[in-house]
Amino acid sequence: MAPALRRITAIVPLHLEVLAGWNGLDRPVRWVAVSELEDPTPFLEGGELVLTTGMRLSAGDAEPYVSRLVARGVAGLGFGVGLSHDAVPPAFAEAAEAAGLPLVEVPRDTPFIAIGKAVSDLLAGEQYEEISRAFAAQGRLTRAALQREGPVAVVDRLAREIGGWALLLDPAGALWHAAGTTGRRVAGLHAGTDDKHAGTDDKRGVAGDWARETARSLEPEIARLRSAPSLSSLALSTPDEHVVVQPLGRRGFFAVGSPRPFSPIAYTIVNAAGSLLTLALEQGREQRSAAAQVRSAVLRLLLAGEVRAAAETLAALGMRLPEEPVTVLACDTPDPEALTEALTGAVPGAVPGALTGAEPGPRGALAGVGTFTAPWEGLLVVLAPDAGADELVALAAQHGRVGVSAPGVEIARSEGRVDGRVEGREPPAAGAAGSVTRSASRPHLDTGLDRGYEHDLDRAVDQARRALVSASPVARFSELAGRGLLSLLDPAAAASFAAAILAPLREYGSRADLVESLRAYLASNGHWDAAAQRLGVHRHTLRYRMKRVSELLGRDLDDPAVRAELWIAVCL
Repeated sequence: MAPALRRITAIVPLHLEVLAGWNGLDRPVRWVAVSELEDPTPFLEGGELVLTTGMRLSAGDAEPYVSRLVARGVAGLGFGVGLSHDAVPPAFAEAAEAAGLPLVEVPRDTPFIAIGKAVSDLLAGEQYEEISRAFAAQGRLTRAALQREGPVAVVDRLAREIGGWALLLDPAGALWHAAGTTGRRVAGLHAGTDDKHAGTDDKRGVAGDWARETARSLEPEIARLRSAPSLSSLALSTPDEHVVVQPLGRRGFFAVGSPRPFSPIAYTIVNAAGSLLTLALEQGREQRSAAAQVRSAVLRLLLAGEVRAAAETLAALGMRLPEEPVTVLACDTPDPEALTEALTGAVPGAVPGALTGAEPGPRGALAGVGTFTAPWEGLLVVLAPDAGADELVALAAQHGRVGVSAPGVEIARSEGRVDGRVEGREPPAAGAAGSVTRSASRPHLDTGLDRGYEHDLDRAVDQARRALVSASPVARFSELAGRGLLSLLDPAAAASFAAAILAPLREYGSRADLVESLRAYLASNGHWDAAAQRLGVHRHTLRYRMKRVSELLGRDLDDPAVRAELWIAVCL
């Protein structure tokens, strides 16, 4: 920060005397400018202490001269006496006082260069102090980054360093962690409440509401940064607040706000925090990869019916299975790590107390409780408690395509179901009243309609994967026509059937995708215009393709039975 004019006039060796404008002595002086021009303002930027001997000035020039300086925003006027004028003309003192411009008399024995050197030394000292404070702040931020909380500790420290607030956001712009928001309010909340009588929990709740509301208000700016071809930051200003938003690689964003404009040193501190946050998020990549492999192994145990072994493995790592019943999500996303962090509510980069990260942030209050994620055959499989499944589906849809199983899956009932028994229980005797179980109600025939699902979870994963085929971006198994029947087919037999019936289309040498064209035609119930619009082709083009499909398959596409078979084939 530049030194105040009051501090300069207090330097005893300069022997400066203030003649007018005492109320403006707290203005910062950014430089000293010496000029004998009648109008020096074209060569000024504002904030200067202008020094002159008044060589070309007379008493009649006082008012216009002072007015021009005030309009330019100078910090003050130093009038040298003993050369052109034995004393400062009273007209200049009167004009300066009227305009509120500090006027300083510079004695003959004080050279202007001495004032310039004094200001330069003060500026250098201020800059050194600011740089020293910046280095000290960077050290404190670095120590915070080394703490167990990692990014959370950095955000907390940053809010204190800038004297404002800081938000850590996920790649979609939703809130992960907030700091420095205590005492802030969302408009309309707790109207008429006396803060002196508000409890700690109330204040935290209000601060959390304010943080989430602020995060939502930044979503359009986050979307702009996310769609930018290269990483960039932005600054926003209002009369009451100044905000900076920066990306953290591709792992998320952080925003900081202050009631004061950010100085160059403040920007340095913010940039240092951004570098530390980005590094912290990227450092945990190998750890997150290892955790994902463990979760994948746990999912294999669950699908094999080894529920107890899976639960014990998770318990040893500080995790647990989700509360039953659950819904299974099959997610096709370009960034499984980001989706995992979003669904579990974990702040990435923090040293995990469990596999998925630290304590859940504000959005994790729902998502982080008992939600299990695991990579599986190129997809991310999610086991979500039914109570929060809809919210998690909406959240996952922000990261890609989502297939959703039927709800009500009971993981615990999967234990020991391979042989048709729940571990520790004998199956009820045949014919006993009320003793018909779900497993007994399905035929286990190699060529029958049952796939031979070992347990509910196995079936639910398959349902979610089937639904994913039609997801745009979300598809639910229970809402797709015919999927209840398809779930009864043996996958291997059904896949062989589909491959055989569609083989002529896949082997056809045309560049046109006849299988997708057939799918669109059948999904549109044979309506040419709707199917052609779905494919983005002319209806005559689609008619030609369907004629070719009919010829290659040797089947009549107007036959309902043929359509039913082909629909099953394209859905598998």
